Amino acid sequence: MASGATSGPSGSDSPAQSGHVLTDEEHAEYLRLHRASRLRHRRLRHAGASVLLVLTLLLAPLAVVAVWVHDTVADTDRYVQTVAPLASEPAVQNALVNHLTDRVVAQVDVQAVTASLTKLLADNGAPPRVVDASKALTGPLRSAVQTVVHRVIDRVVTSDIFKEAWVAGNRRAQSAVVGMLTGEGQGALKASGDAVQLDIGVVIDQVKNRLVDAGFKRASAIPRIDRSVTLFRTDKLHKAQNAMRLLDILGNWLPVLTLVAAAAAVWAAPGHRLMLMVISLGFGAMMIVLLVTLVVARRVYLDSVPPAVLPPDAATVIFDTFVRFLRDSIRTLLVVSLITAVAAYLYGPSRAARAVRSTTQKGATVAGRGLSRAGLRTGHLGEWLAAHRPWTTGVTIGAGALTLVLWNHPTVGVVALVLLLVVAVLAVTAVLAAATGPAAGRADPSLS
Repeated sequence: MASGATSGPSGSDSPAQSGHVLTDEEHAEYLRLHRASRLRHRRLRHAGASVLLVLTLLLAPLAVVAVWVHDTVADTDRYVQTVAPLASEPAVQNALVNHLTDRVVAQVDVQAVTASLTKLLADNGAPPRVVDASKALTGPLRSAVQTVVHRVIDRVVTSDIFKEAWVAGNRRAQSAVVGMLTGEGQGALKASGDAVQLDIGVVIDQVKNRLVDAGFKRASAIPRIDRSVTLFRTDKLHKAQNAMRLLDILGNWLPVLTLVAAAAAVWAAPGHRLMLMVISLGFGAMMIVLLVTLVVARRVYLDSVPPAVLPPDAATVIFDTFVRFLRDSIRTLLVVSLITAVAAYLYGPSRAARAVRSTTQKGATVAGRGLSRAGLRTGHLGEWLAAHRPWTTGVTIGAGALTLVLWNHPTVGVVALVLLLVVAVLAVTAVLAAATGPAAGRADPSLS
């Protein structure tokens, strides 16, 4: 047996149990294979975490859009909240007033009225000059009709009656919205070829009633004119419907899949904290990309709407109103991702992170000792908080995260409020842990 031989590991399959002693060369080979195995395992974890990271970043924007579509379509109250402000927007009101005025006036045969008047004058022996002059009344009469109709329609559209009818009509039309997005059924909001149209029949009925009440009796004879307004046209409508249908179906599962992929990536990575930072920053970057996409989509939408179909100011208001909840959600998630990345960094070993933790701990210690000297001592409670500091910190942060998850459509303001409360609870806990008084540092037998 060579001198300097080293015994191998004492596992169940170890040669040492059978009396075999490893030589230096065998031991070196064993260590090399062990390191290679660990390196191979680490590389597999890196590869798995990388795949899960890419999957998370790809699913993130789809999940956000899917949740927005699902909430807007499936939640009637959310849909009404989305479209209700349009009834109070001056640009939309003006567009509706002008559109309805043109439609109503186009249905009034002013030429026939003038001809009837001319014939009536001629049959009753009016002077030829009066009969000839009556033929020139077509223009003034059309202008007068247009003025009256415009004034009546403006009163209807700018009144509270219109706002109430708008909300009630859209609430009833929720099933029609689902039909438009899925391509099934027709209703107040419908797809016709390459156009998305809004049925304004309720408004037209109100206008006809008001015209009759104002003395314009012939308004009751106005036929059923085209009762729809084209919101926009696109040759990609069918593709958009398919995409929306898929997003609506996956609306409940894409967020879950995204969170599971993110958690799995953090678990699989050799450096959990570092992967959490990478995922948070990557998620924030995807939210920025989504915001940029909204800006581009807005520009494309406005360029695709002819001014003759919808005035630019009204088209702008319609787009911004419809996507405002999506934009708010993206901003909220961007803030949450940045807060998560900063929190993960502050728990790291960097000099700046250690300095921040040391400063906050010193501040809590000074405050706690000040309370202790003032006679406000926490005793065993403070000792328990100090001994279980990691648990109390984790529970506090987890409670804040759970609050945001359970909150119905949190905003940036809600995130700021929850963050403030979490920081306040952590600060109070740290101060109470340091205010144990003279008994600080003495173990509590009940905790052992």
